Amino acid sequence: MKIIPAIDIIDGKCVRLSKGDYETKKIYNENPVEVAKEFESFGIRFLHVVDLDGAKSKHIVNHKVLETIARETSLQIDFGGGLKTREDIEMAFNAGAGQITIGSIAVQDPEFCVTLIKKYGAEKIILGADCQNRKIKTSGWLEESHLDVIDFIDQYEKKGIRQVICTDISKDGMLEGPSTELYKDILGNSSVQLVASGGISGMKDVYRMREIGCSGTIIGKAIYEGEIELKELQNFIENA
Repeated sequence: MKIIPAIDIIDGKCVRLSKGDYETKKIYNENPVEVAKEFESFGIRFLHVVDLDGAKSKHIVNHKVLETIARETSLQIDFGGGLKTREDIEMAFNAGAGQITIGSIAVQDPEFCVTLIKKYGAEKIILGADCQNRKIKTSGWLEESHLDVIDFIDQYEKKGIRQVICTDISKDGMLEGPSTELYKDILGNSSVQLVASGGISGMKDVYRMREIGCSGTIIGKAIYEGEIELKELQNFIENA
């Protein structure tokens, strides 16, 4: 199972939110590149970068941060937030993203997303299934849809999607444990590679996500708040 630390960016800084609420912003480091380098020094190979400014403004904003992280580390980066147009997506790939996560645009323009899957391949496009009460939310989690998360994933699996990041918004940043039953339901109803995101509170949750069959888990606040030490993640990776 992939260990994927998260770097969320506002104003070029590494931050975390609680339940996606921008008013709860807490800055952990002024320089996200320093954070990425520290992750890499502990044997981490994957990184989840979210442009929160981009998600809110509906176009990519922090591509320069992405570019610098990609240039100064060898981390495999998946990037999301504000990817609404072909130009935004090209900018993200050109800045060094190995993969992009489509969320809001997957709700608003499915046909466009099908063209992206065909153009770049399923290995480059990740479906972001961010939900609250199992209903998909978009635009930095500020807008709600009536789409059921399992139906949403099924719709895109039929279109060729193979990788999904699912965040239960009610768990995100709360350090109260992940939405295990939701992930079990998704895995029981599809064959996608599922990355769990939101609520990881300690290594016990990481082991639990591996146990139920997730292909990866994104870890944010648990690292920044010291609930999980990077050495623990290094040991997990080395012993996998």
